[in-house]
Amino acid sequence: MKALVYHGPGKKAWEDVPDATVQEPTDVVVKVETTTICGTDLHILQGDVAAVTDGRILGHEAVGTVTAVGDAVRGFSVGDRVLVPAITKCGRCEYCQRGMPSHCQTVGGIGWIFGHLIDGTQAELVRVPYADTSLYAIPQGVTDEQAIFLADSLPTGYEVGVLAGGVRPGDTVAVVGAGAVGLSAVLTTGLWGASKVIAVDSNKFRLEKAVEFGATDAIEVGPGTVGDVVALTDGLGVDVAIEAVGYPETLLTAASLVRPGGTIANIGVHGTPVELPMQDMWISNVTLTMGLVDTVSIPTLLKMVASGRIPAEKMGTHSFTFDQINEAYDVFANAAANLALKVVITP
Repeated sequence: MKALVYHGPGKKAWEDVPDATVQEPTDVVVKVETTTICGTDLHILQGDVAAVTDGRILGHEAVGTVTAVGDAVRGFSVGDRVLVPAITKCGRCEYCQRGMPSHCQTVGGIGWIFGHLIDGTQAELVRVPYADTSLYAIPQGVTDEQAIFLADSLPTGYEVGVLAGGVRPGDTVAVVGAGAVGLSAVLTTGLWGASKVIAVDSNKFRLEKAVEFGATDAIEVGPGTVGDVVALTDGLGVDVAIEAVGYPETLLTAASLVRPGGTIANIGVHGTPVELPMQDMWISNVTLTMGLVDTVSIPTLLKMVASGRIPAEKMGTHSFTFDQINEAYDVFANAAANLALKVVITP
């Protein structure tokens, strides 16, 4: 089979590798029919994830068809159309039992294993461990292009942003960073009845998309960003500030937007320390949340997509074939210049 293989920082190749096979009784093999690229993949190529070693197949999101089934698998059969999410869960360890499969202890102590600790989904075939507790059947009427964004970005924006932020009916919400994950937060905030959703970004294209995805207001980053947002909340600040970038300055911006008693929900993956003004924040009864997605919201999101409540397909802006995967990476790595949100990659 063909797969995109990591060969050290800055090096990858679409090349021939041995076919994925069932290795454990709980495994299935899935023929990949749609995949995409995540910002984490770019971090890996920059050498930021030491656990990813030379020879690892990249990718952790896929939609496809089951082609082989282990003897212990009961919930899936050959021919089933499935979503392969970013998080794998054994369903039995302490963290899975607590509803935190992001920290599943069975394979390496973390739920994110595809393209990280085992071979990933940017390939013609992928082996899926713990299939019964990890895979999701795709309902009729949900397209591959809709389902693929439920593997990671939509659950991340929803779980680590909207749910962790405690968004409630009538709340005012600011989303700092309108990339794919920030837009996922915008897209799903409406499920909880926020009265005002303010998108904040430096990119006009992304702000236009944010309004298309349901933001009530769009603020372009500038010297008066904080004042502009606070002015939209009668001078109080927002109930929930969602940070979806991962830079010190964006987290500080989110912190400056939230009102007393509010919540800062950090989604962004931070690569450097952030110094927060605790001397000013402590008296405001502010809550700060953060974390890795669990993907436990996928069944809910699938229902919302199937019913038309969430137009997940809007996330895809560019399409490529497997043979064009290097071009897809170039476009995604320069998303702002290419007016790209997420890429869709198919055979």
